[in-house]
Amino acid sequence: MTTVSCPSGHPSVSTDYCDVCGLPIGVAATPAAAQVPAPAVAAPAPATTATAPAAQTCPNCSEPAATDALFCENCGYDFTTGTMPRQASSLDLSTPPPVPAAPKEVAEWVVERWVDPDWYAVQQSDDPCPSPGLPVVIPLNEKSVLIGRPSRSRGISPEVDCGDDTGVSRRQAQLTTDGQRWWVEDLQSSNGTYVAPAAGPLPEDPIVPGQRQELDPDDRIYVGAWTRLVVRKSTPEEQAGQA
Repeated sequence: MTTVSCPSGHPSVSTDYCDVCGLPIGVAATPAAAQVPAPAVAAPAPATTATAPAAQTCPNCSEPAATDALFCENCGYDFTTGTMPRQASSLDLSTPPPVPAAPKEVAEWVVERWVDPDWYAVQQSDDPCPSPGLPVVIPLNEKSVLIGRPSRSRGISPEVDCGDDTGVSRRQAQLTTDGQRWWVEDLQSSNGTYVAPAAGPLPEDPIVPGQRQELDPDDRIYVGAWTRLVVRKSTPEEQAGQA
């Protein structure tokens, strides 16, 4: 049976009015399009599962490894050469080797610091005099050393520390040498710096401040209330004790 389509697209057997909506079909009516079945959709092809490469076994530790592996991840066996990799050095290259300590310089000169009761007797100090005894031996490692008392607030750290003698100034005097001779210079100290030979009487006049005075081998330096200083060559025993 032939059908036509109305202006609304309804199929109608009648050719003058639509059997569905009643609209006039007119002469422009055309046969309804034949129903064409939709093409069948092809079913998706099953996914292809990749074939895993065949494994190999490490001849050193028997752990499995991929066929294309160059090294065993467990022990490091080299599948290409058939050998174990060279062991890393036990030396930690990230840590620099220790720098050897420089040899300690041995002082060829020392200064003896004595408590001198005779010097104390003429100073009229109110401080009690310490008990005399063996001297404190101080190595002289520099060509210029300071005699005085330390002061943390002023940043003073004398090499020849007379800290227990309050009659000594913070910066009392300076000792200098050319390696063979020694000089002493008063640094405008409060009580002065005195020099006298060992065989003579106690000195009465201080040396001139700011002027170096060369020391003879047997000279003694007097400072503060009871301090006597003697500069001399160090003995072999003292040098051995410094090494």
